[in-house]
Amino acid sequence: MRIISICPSNTELAAYLGLTSSLVGVDDYSDWPAEIDKLPRLGPDLDIDIDRVEALKPDLVLASLSVPGMEKNIERLKERNLTFHVFNPNSLEEIASDLITLGKLAGIEERAQKIVEHYRELIEKYCHITEKIDKKPELYWEWWPKPVFTPGKTNWLTEISELAGAVNCFADQDTASYQTDWETVRNKEPDHICLVWVGVQTKKVNPAILEKRPGWNDMNAMKAKNVHVLEEPYFCRPSPRLLIGLQKIASIIHPEHYPAYSEEQGDPLLKLI
Repeated sequence: MRIISICPSNTELAAYLGLTSSLVGVDDYSDWPAEIDKLPRLGPDLDIDIDRVEALKPDLVLASLSVPGMEKNIERLKERNLTFHVFNPNSLEEIASDLITLGKLAGIEERAQKIVEHYRELIEKYCHITEKIDKKPELYWEWWPKPVFTPGKTNWLTEISELAGAVNCFADQDTASYQTDWETVRNKEPDHICLVWVGVQTKKVNPAILEKRPGWNDMNAMKAKNVHVLEEPYFCRPSPRLLIGLQKIASIIHPEHYPAYSEEQGDPLLKLI
């Protein structure tokens, strides 16, 4: 089966299902696993080169609506009568459902079911830990600095926060992505500030800019140096790699309750597959 992925999270879904060898092309931003490095690149995920997609004669294109503007890709795929499936998960359970769906489309449903079983086991493990935690600090997740965007109630980072024994301070906003401002964040007085700018490499995120925001130096999180620059792929993409992010943030917020995290440990889900 010839599969094309035009979104990084979809490329990762395929990888967890063992479908990397079936990929014949990916978007410019897909960067995991390493096996995809030699594949044809088909443009940024918001502006895919549909001519190149069609030329690769795919049996299935894995499309997405996870970022505003991706609708254009869907329209072009329809115009060319290419076979595609659109993924747009906002929760950890919807990611599990997408794994099953892709497994069915690729004819490996049984394998997908087993992987999802392990995926849910890992989530359940963290559920048991967080149930025993009484004091749950508030986290502010910054997706973009200006204008300010942060995840709301219906996004996976609210779930990740809860599984890490904490609370998303914007979980009261009934949306996946919420636009706010620096003053509102300051008034929230979160206990921790988590910087995960969408599409920006960790090394290019400069936490020093927070000090220039009016009143932010007086925030408790700033005084306690609870500012965390985190890896975008582990927190901003709806794929099972979010469980790596969960491991990391949980060990930062509650090191006394959760297992220590290190890069050398690798992917907890891949160890079970």
